[in-house]
Amino acid sequence: MHDDLMARARAWLAEDPDQETRDELAKLIDAGDTAELSARFGGTLQFGTAGLRGELGAGPMRMNRSVVIRAAAGLAAYLKRNGTPSGGDGAGLVVIGYDARHRSADFARDTAAVMTGAGLRAAVLPRPLPTPVLAFAIRHLGAVAGVEVTASHNPPRDNGYKVYLGDGSQIVPPADAEIAAEIDAIASLHDVPRPEAGWETLDDAVLEAYLARTDAVLAPGSPRTARTVYTALHGVGRDVLLAAFARAGFPAPVLVAEQADPDPDFPTVAFPNPEEPGAMDLAFARARATDPDLVIANDPDADRCAVAVKDGADWRMLRGDEVGALLAEHLVRRGATGVFAESIVSSSLLGRIAGKAGLPYEETLTGFKWIARVDGLRYGYEEALGYCVDPQGVRDKDGITAALLITELASVLKEEGRTLLDLLDDLAVEHGLHATDQLSVRVQDLSLIASAMRRLRERPPAELAGLAVTRAEDLTRGTDTLPPTDGLRYTLDGARVIVRPSGTEPKLKCYLEVVVPVAAHAGLPAARTRATELLDALKHDLSEAAGI
Repeated sequence: MHDDLMARARAWLAEDPDQETRDELAKLIDAGDTAELSARFGGTLQFGTAGLRGELGAGPMRMNRSVVIRAAAGLAAYLKRNGTPSGGDGAGLVVIGYDARHRSADFARDTAAVMTGAGLRAAVLPRPLPTPVLAFAIRHLGAVAGVEVTASHNPPRDNGYKVYLGDGSQIVPPADAEIAAEIDAIASLHDVPRPEAGWETLDDAVLEAYLARTDAVLAPGSPRTARTVYTALHGVGRDVLLAAFARAGFPAPVLVAEQADPDPDFPTVAFPNPEEPGAMDLAFARARATDPDLVIANDPDADRCAVAVKDGADWRMLRGDEVGALLAEHLVRRGATGVFAESIVSSSLLGRIAGKAGLPYEETLTGFKWIARVDGLRYGYEEALGYCVDPQGVRDKDGITAALLITELASVLKEEGRTLLDLLDDLAVEHGLHATDQLSVRVQDLSLIASAMRRLRERPPAELAGLAVTRAEDLTRGTDTLPPTDGLRYTLDGARVIVRPSGTEPKLKCYLEVVVPVAAHAGLPAARTRATELLDALKHDLSEAAGI
């Protein structure tokens, strides 16, 4: 076992094109560090519907240039096998974007070299830019595929590789498995041609086209008066968001200066995710000092949008489900037509808003790779702060255009002497108070997640929080409207619970929703108290049932 591990490590070292990871791996081999080598060579990063994501470092279980070159070569082989022309001026175009994380620019350059070596055309965005710009560029440029090098809101030590096909949507099965098979078929990196030149670095024309497209997000002549505090959380959103806000005629956002510049070390936050505790503290401090109408945050690659409002004497983040409902109601009032869609883990309130407006509504599996593929989509969202408000422009979540739309709504309400919270109250009275929460358990040992899922399957709960479970579904079997996925859904009398392993992090996620009827605005405080009690009881009972 020891000899085999060392042999695999030395074989990897012999092929590694990067001096930094070569040195790192050589030290581990020289030190005979079998524990660390086993962690890095115990398998390979799995290419799935999220592409690749993992910790930077040497070896097949880490993100590095060797892994990226193999992934790019597998994608190129898949494209050619599926009829993408190669060689000459008619070759298929692959457009490549990247964020400001460690090694992102290197991974983008390697991808461009591999595509060029495979006889395809490659074009790289001019600098680190938001993921939605890449998603837009695929369709705008008529590309056959796109790659975004990003780990989104993961910790600083991580990076990732997200793949889109020519429709501008992220890959879904069976494309992910077919690309993975092409990656596995690569015997040696020496078999992958990587010319030193031959690809194109795009200029700002594609960014200008993206910004011009944002005009379609807002209603002509709508109020543009809401004042904002904005944080980019050390990511790449600042310049594009400021340009979009200036173009729209909104007041210039007040920046959280400590988090405004791209910084791959994310020095002011433990996790660069607006949902994580403490991530919004600096933004709230800025808001207390400047008293804006709302606070907006993007995650590091700016495909997500967080919104905070003043609630009483202080500021609080709105839940993704609250923002999702607000944007939906705003679009309905503007006369939007088309399908409203969301993932199954998001609030059922969207379905009620769409139903009352006489609009079609669909549920999908988790992830915008599914939401973006809904036929006739007009608006889609999921609770993890992702909103697609302009599917004709970007078929993915887009934190820039979502920020524009929520600021327009805040401006409309401001002209009426009202706030986002007032509109949420109206929705609760009209449709019932839809309260959501999450029970999320991060683990070191992934087997704990499998054990919890197995325990729930073997002994499904008959009731939770004193509410009878009226229907228990094992989603691995699929449903009439959903393909199979690793998840469990419980329908209760006045509540809903979904349990699933995270697709991008070592977490078990439980999504909770309760619906409390409200007869009038005066009944809202009591309804909120009841909802909080139910959600707390759901968390407790579900923890016991799952053994977590």
